[in-house]
Amino acid sequence: INAEYGGVYFHLTKITSNCSNNIPPAMEKEGSKRKRKLRPYYRIKPHRNPHSDGSSLVYPLSPLHMNWELHFPKTLLATKDVEFADIGCGYGGLLISLATTFPSNLILGLEIRPKVVEYVQQRILKLRQETPGQFENISVLQTNAMKYLPNYFKKGQLSKMFFLFPDPHFKKAKHRWRIISPTLLAEYAYVLREGGTIYTVTDVKELYEWMKTHLSEFPLFEAVSEDELKSDPVVPLVMNSTEEARKVEKVQGEKYLAVFRRIAFNN
Repeated sequence: INAEYGGVYFHLTKITSNCSNNIPPAMEKEGSKRKRKLRPYYRIKPHRNPHSDGSSLVYPLSPLHMNWELHFPKTLLATKDVEFADIGCGYGGLLISLATTFPSNLILGLEIRPKVVEYVQQRILKLRQETPGQFENISVLQTNAMKYLPNYFKKGQLSKMFFLFPDPHFKKAKHRWRIISPTLLAEYAYVLREGGTIYTVTDVKELYEWMKTHLSEFPLFEAVSEDELKSDPVVPLVMNSTEEARKVEKVQGEKYLAVFRRIAFNN
């Protein structure tokens, strides 16, 4: 669907139940006794340079220009806004877990790699077809979250943001590409409401220390206590539901969790 606003063109893909002809053979319920996994149909790069997306990405001019009906049913949008954002959602493991844990919240995955977005779209579509009425509260779109978050979300719109197993960018010269930085934290604080929460998980100790330090030093975030985390139903999901988390478990690696709350500005 193409739309024009002020001479700027952008393209949005709608997840719809009328797209069964585009489902790869792995997802068809009939026609083959032996089903293949979906992912082999997608050649996917593990990472993408967030500073060289070129002209391939399209985005709304502002949140007012975003047509969420391309992603969620009108009945849900009548009373709700997107509240959860999974930044760099990967293959959608967390989205699917959140969908059933928080069925009354609208949840969006943002991913920069087009093939990954296509895979997650097909995965959500398959779940919607198999369980009518469920998984209508999750969707995914392709964008660069390091550049365009304010184009999608209003001030204080989000209540939860997730940064799970982000690219560590080990080389010092590429640390500016890391998804947690002072500049980007200002944008996250803008779209996250007071009392909202940022969840970060990584298997890289140095990156964990980096993210924790920058979040601690930023004046609009404070660490969530260990006691609060013990009763938080989200923690087991962010630690275990993603494909990256399962990879770490297979090699018996460590996973590091840091959770911070958005607080009011204090002069």
